Amino acid sequence: MESTESVTARTETCASAPKAHPRPEGQDRYTISEVVAFSGLTAHTLRWYERIGLMPHVDRSHTGQRRFSNRDLDWLAFVGKLRLTGMPVADMVRYAELLREGDHTFAERQELLEATRRDVRTRIAELQGTLAVLDFKIDFYSGARTAPEGV
Repeated sequence: MESTESVTARTETCASAPKAHPRPEGQDRYTISEVVAFSGLTAHTLRWYERIGLMPHVDRSHTGQRRFSNRDLDWLAFVGKLRLTGMPVADMVRYAELLREGDHTFAERQELLEATRRDVRTRIAELQGTLAVLDFKIDFYSGARTAPEGV
C-alpha cells in the first residue's frame, strides 16, 4: 500500500507543468542540429513550423543560421504535447497567433485547449472500450489454451 505522501507527490507532479527538456547548463542558443537532437523532430519539420507561423520568431545569427533558445525548446515541447492530442495544425497555429497577440486572448486560448481536452477525453473513453475488448479476447484465448480437451 502506498503512503499518502507518495500519492500526494505523484498527484502534484501530474498536476504541474511538464518538465523542460534537459539541456546543457547555462546554454541558451542552439543550432537546428542541436534542436533536432533534443526534440527528435527533423530539421525539415522545424523549418516548416517556422514557415507556417508555429515558430515565427526564431532568432538568427549574423550569418543567417537559426539560433533556438530555451524558450523555443519549451514551446516545441508544448507543441509536441498538442500534436499527441490530435489537435489540428491549423488550431496549433491559431493558438500561437493568439499567444503572440497578448493577454487579451486568454479566453480564446482557453477555449481552444478545452475543446482539445474534450476530444482527448472522448478518445480515451474509446480506447478504454477497445482495451476492454482486447482484454476479453486475451483472457478467452488464455482460458482456451489451459482448458482440458473435450470440455
